[in-house]
Amino acid sequence: MGEIVNLNRFRKERARTEAKAAAAANRASHGRTKADRTKADKERTRAEQLLDGSKLED
Repeated sequence: MGEIVNLNRFRKERARTEAKAAAAANRASHGRTKADRTKADKERTRAEQLLDGSKLED
């Protein structure tokens, strides 16, 4: 026979885990200096332009 599980406890633990993951993502994205954010934006746009420029035309 299986183990008895309190569904409320399970639901709350899953919500805590998801909240911790969201908090970690927010810390990573918002915890940077303005210089870091602009550098990342410039690198992203440069990579997109490089990728778009290297596409073959049909």
